[in-house]
Amino acid sequence: MKTLLLGCDGQLGWQLQRSLAPHGEVLACTRRECDLADGDALRALLRRERPRVIVNAAAYTAVDKAESERDLAWAINAEAPAVMAEEAAALGALLVHYSTDYVFPGDKATPYVETDAVGPLNVYGQSKLAGEEAIRAQACRSLIFRTSWVFGARGHNFVKTILRLAAERESLNVVDDQIGSPTPAAMIATVTGVVLAMLGHGREMRAGEHRLYHLAARRPVSWCEFARSIVARAAETPGFALKLTPAEIHPLPSVDYPTPARRPGNSRLDCQRLEQDFGLRMPDWEPYLQRMLQLLAIKQRNGY
Repeated sequence: MKTLLLGCDGQLGWQLQRSLAPHGEVLACTRRECDLADGDALRALLRRERPRVIVNAAAYTAVDKAESERDLAWAINAEAPAVMAEEAAALGALLVHYSTDYVFPGDKATPYVETDAVGPLNVYGQSKLAGEEAIRAQACRSLIFRTSWVFGARGHNFVKTILRLAAERESLNVVDDQIGSPTPAAMIATVTGVVLAMLGHGREMRAGEHRLYHLAARRPVSWCEFARSIVARAAETPGFALKLTPAEIHPLPSVDYPTPARRPGNSRLDCQRLEQDFGLRMPDWEPYLQRMLQLLAIKQRNGY
């Protein structure tokens, strides 16, 4: 059983290397080794390696920058998954792909379920939705996981940004009217491994079967609440020099923090379908945050 993992050097791909390893051979490709913007190179790689499972952890995720780099975002988030799905169908392979809460407009009063109407507000969300649709248009077997607010010890994310700012400033203003679930990359990777095992790496799925699941941690919060939790936990972790406390992080409405890309106000994802199909219960994100901070502190002490 050969699994091709794309984007292995990202914060999710890094964790997936560990969770996929027990399932057989994993061919892990970095973005440099396989540029998803180059469809011909991607197709050649798939035809050469002939994997039984394709896991796509690579994506264009610069939400604001995508507004001015639409073609690049589209090539990576929409056109590359189309190539993967077409080749997966030819190979009889399973395609595992990750999408986003940003496919929704964010105006619903309750968490979004998989069957809710989509309506992305920005180019990033539009490109990710196009990727989903391109996969479903092919006759491959596919698993698509929509997730939200991903964080981990590797790569760039909101947690690391808040830690940097908390070491530099004596107060912060953070958006408080966008609600979602911070979701650890390690948790996504673990759930992916469990689902693959339970589905026999796709062998128990019908030919051409597409499954869509929401995958996010329990206990949604606002960005402001998340920032306060980051600083509170960092203050309890030896190794962080902070200039502020959670009390110095102040709520800010989105209208007072304009960005090139509009964000949905409600990014909450209902994960009941995933939990019921596989007997799972999504965990709280905070223990993962504490572990991440401990790892970052160790890296700081060791100088790397």
